[in-house]
Amino acid sequence: MLRIFSVLIACLLSWQTLSSEAIAAAESKLPSLFKQLPSTKLSKMKGLIDQISATNEPQVPATLEYLLNGELYYLKANKQIVRAKVNANKRYELTDVLTDTPLEAVTKSAIKKIKTNNALRGKIRGLLALLDLTSADKDIRIKAVKQLLDKPNSTGITAVTALVNNEPDEDVRELMSVALLVNQLLNDGYEAKLAAIKQLKTSLEPAVKNAMSNQLEAIADSTSEHDKTLAAELTKALADIDDRKGIFEFLETLFFGFSLGSVLLLAAIGLAITFGVMGVINMAHGEMMMLGAYTTYVIQQAFPQLIEYSLLMAIPAAFLVSGFVGVLIERGVIRHLKGRPLETLLATFGISLILQQLVRSIFSPLNRQVASPEWMSGSWQINPVFSLTYNRLYIIIFSLMVFVALLMILKKTSLGLHVRAVSQNRDMARALSIKSDWVDAITFGLGSGIAGIAGVVLSQLTNVGPNLGQAYIIDSFLVVVFGGVGNLWGTLVAAMSLGSINKFLEPMTGSVLANIIVLVGLVLFIQKRPKGLFPQKGRSAD
Repeated sequence: MLRIFSVLIACLLSWQTLSSEAIAAAESKLPSLFKQLPSTKLSKMKGLIDQISATNEPQVPATLEYLLNGELYYLKANKQIVRAKVNANKRYELTDVLTDTPLEAVTKSAIKKIKTNNALRGKIRGLLALLDLTSADKDIRIKAVKQLLDKPNSTGITAVTALVNNEPDEDVRELMSVALLVNQLLNDGYEAKLAAIKQLKTSLEPAVKNAMSNQLEAIADSTSEHDKTLAAELTKALADIDDRKGIFEFLETLFFGFSLGSVLLLAAIGLAITFGVMGVINMAHGEMMMLGAYTTYVIQQAFPQLIEYSLLMAIPAAFLVSGFVGVLIERGVIRHLKGRPLETLLATFGISLILQQLVRSIFSPLNRQVASPEWMSGSWQINPVFSLTYNRLYIIIFSLMVFVALLMILKKTSLGLHVRAVSQNRDMARALSIKSDWVDAITFGLGSGIAGIAGVVLSQLTNVGPNLGQAYIIDSFLVVVFGGVGNLWGTLVAAMSLGSINKFLEPMTGSVLANIIVLVGLVLFIQKRPKGLFPQKGRSAD
């Protein structure tokens, strides 16, 4: 049997190196082979199926599947090979197998099934496995091996045995080796099973753990010394697998915590510099995020053909829109209320309600869906139990880039020097001819612009609506107070800490109780350190 499969595999592999002329000849040969299906006797069908599969045409796997499932027929009138499925009216809906085009529905008398038997069906299963395992597409080969792991059969194992040494891709070759070791664990002798256990104890494939558990259950009551040894090794191997799985589950939770922390960082970082420099409790900060999210939506609606680039276009646009609105708010309202924090709080709360109603009037109260570009879809599969979703990974990277950029602005530019001077001692800064009023306006605009960028990120995680910012404004203030007012490093540490703590608590307590626990913890922490993790320094810090 192994030799037969080896010959078939060699045929399939050699076909892939044929010249373009030979491929063209194979393409023209498939219709003539199909025409032989109606007249070929069942005893000679295996040879014809071998010839059809050797063409390696795109239609071959589907045709073999139809034949395996009893859906392959031919029209009595012209011997055309079709797929037939009966509909509710007991008529047969037809599809041409060669061209995959639908044909007119017919009655059963107009078609005849191409017959198979158990031997032929076994042959077809083996050929389908070979076609998948020798596919040029790595993903198809991996899928085929994983199906074999979940539902092992002798035909597939024989094919993998013949292919594993010549497999060019390391990931596929490793998965094939795992499939062979699982088969060795289930079917071979004592020594072979021990060897398989030692090699499989580092594998995180779910099928491996299932196979070990089933094998342990099968020998649990045995009194044989060999079985007792196997049971002990299996128990140890399962414990090792669980330990490794636990490490990656911890890393996955940490990743989700950092992704939440990244959103909190973007939401709070603008508030941190605004609050730190001006001492303003800006309750309209969430609405700056909302404006950024709606800016993303508007850009996608205006340029539907540029969805892949819409986020890159939305980032500067959202910064400008939210920043401009922030400057207007500071120049029009906040500068008249300096030194009156409670009145500033009420004024910005009123502005937030005005902005929400304005958005409802323009876009309606309904949530809007913002499409995700293709490059943000999917995940990076590191191993069978650990994967990183691209959208969250990009959000973490992007938030750190914004953090570094803002840090450079505050540390390396004249604007940053003025901002730090005003935040530490406003009167002394004025005495040195620093225009603190314009520093306030630019700082407020900068913080609002960063909030707009946060809105672009939030548009990829949730629906865009008038109340989008309200869900994050409280968390933003918590992050700022926990990290230390006006301290960017404190904001970073606080955001990542709160995000991670939330994600570690959620599996045990639920999301609502986790938020309550975090809030209570923050209250207790602030009682001990009212200035946060990294308190602001300067003569006016108190």
